[in-house]
Amino acid sequence: MPTPDQLTERELRVLEAVVQTYIETAEPAGSQTIARRFGLGVSPATIRNTMSDLEDKGYLFHPHTSAGRIPTDRAYRVYVDAIMRLSPPSDEARTALRAHLAGTRNVVAEVLRRAAQVLGVLTQELGVAVAPALDALVLERLDLVQVTSERLLLVLNLRSGVVRTIFVEVPAALPPEAVPGVMRILNQRLAGLPLRDIKASLPERLRDVDAGSGEGGRELLNIFIAEREELFEIAHEPQPVVLGSAEMLADQPEFSSQTRMRELIRLTERRDLLQQALAERRHGGVSVTIGAENPDARLTDFTLVTSSYEVGDLRGVIGVMGPTRMPYDKIIGLVEHTSRLVEGLLE
Repeated sequence: MPTPDQLTERELRVLEAVVQTYIETAEPAGSQTIARRFGLGVSPATIRNTMSDLEDKGYLFHPHTSAGRIPTDRAYRVYVDAIMRLSPPSDEARTALRAHLAGTRNVVAEVLRRAAQVLGVLTQELGVAVAPALDALVLERLDLVQVTSERLLLVLNLRSGVVRTIFVEVPAALPPEAVPGVMRILNQRLAGLPLRDIKASLPERLRDVDAGSGEGGRELLNIFIAEREELFEIAHEPQPVVLGSAEMLADQPEFSSQTRMRELIRLTERRDLLQQALAERRHGGVSVTIGAENPDARLTDFTLVTSSYEVGDLRGVIGVMGPTRMPYDKIIGLVEHTSRLVEGLLE
């Protein structure tokens, strides 16, 4: 297959015109329409011949019921990589994003939920997001609450508004006065550290500690050392996929039939599929995966446009999913701008 730099200038201009026409109308583009709308300086017959050449090269598709042509995934890829001129978000869109995200500072789940929701509204696509890997979260404070003589409740208060609780089983002989002393020591030694560092270094951080509560305190600290992998482990919990409303796609011609809409809804219920497709995009800024470029065949009718966000050790993804026929020039700018807003809110 030819590469974009092997296309002539005329082929690139005709390809651009077909892509833009199909994005705007969802109808196959004909040579007369292209000649009338884009003023390429050549006749409809020349445009028709060029479109035929582009079809032979795999960039356009010719539906049997129409004289016009529609772009292939390959055409969209050339358009995004070599032709498209990015449109920055409008002032109205920037204002809407700021207003919708206001008041959500430092609460990861709420920031991502609102960001996915407003992106869906602004783009008329399905807003998507992936929360950060939780073992990178920083411990702000832990609390120990004695529930019974043999059970404590450990409350981990993590940066960005995440709270995790877990029960800790202790010997019945453990004196109650040991608990506050151990809680104070653990906060002194562990607050400000990511969970992954706590698990890796807890024995060393507590080796020289005088529990201050006799043998009971030392025994409780030893329980934390022995069970640190379970007590401070949340990496096995899957990174949650956050979705906007699938109804945003309901007005798209691609989902006009009830059958296609049901297929879309079933797809959004497969959080594991979307998790896998999105989680690998945490590094590398903006990512655009078009149609058959998606590794899972169930996503071949869709484009994913995402941008990674990063705050310290926290990394996640925000973006949209929709049909391959989407206004890439506007959506890419909106997605990237939203990811920067998310970063600012999570700092």
